[in-house]
Amino acid sequence: MAEFTWDARSPLDRTLVVGPHGAQGDTGVSLTEIRNFDLVQVMARRGKAGDLARAATACFGIAGPDAPKAVRIADATLIWSGPDQFFVLSKSGKHGMKALAPLLAGSASLSDQSHARALISISGDKARAMLAKLSSLDLHASVFAVGSAAATSMDHTSVSLWRGNDRADGQPMFNALVFATFAESLWHTMLDAAAEYGVDISHSEEVT
Repeated sequence: MAEFTWDARSPLDRTLVVGPHGAQGDTGVSLTEIRNFDLVQVMARRGKAGDLARAATACFGIAGPDAPKAVRIADATLIWSGPDQFFVLSKSGKHGMKALAPLLAGSASLSDQSHARALISISGDKARAMLAKLSSLDLHASVFAVGSAAATSMDHTSVSLWRGNDRADGQPMFNALVFATFAESLWHTMLDAAAEYGVDISHSEEVT
């Protein structure tokens, strides 16, 4: 019997071209694909929301977010994804599927989404203007503050969007999780929407 091996690749591997894109001059938008992350979806079992909150507190130091928020802890981000459910985004396996399964067993169902989603970071002084073309959300800083999150859609594609900490230069940073099979389509849509502002394209291994 033939043996098969699987070579995990970025869902944007074929389409992401590092460097400038669109209008020349100042860069208004930076698009960065974050690669090689751990992503686990945690969903409370029926009637076990309280048990999950207690187990999550023991595991992370806080309960999972019960409202559209993204909460940073020392080595992970907990992102609301719906009532009684959230994502755990991390690196290096400390909060990966193998680590979390025994800790949350009995209170939650877990699903490893590490290779099922693409993670795109959007930042820059025109990031909000670009996203306004694709999203019906009010992303003004006074409404969508740092730590705000939403389960929404862009270009008919389901997206988990949250605002991370501002960059060192004070510019806003947003993060979008999208199903891997739709990542190329959304990526091209983002490039088209951002082209007039000038775009810097990159990828990174760092979860921000």
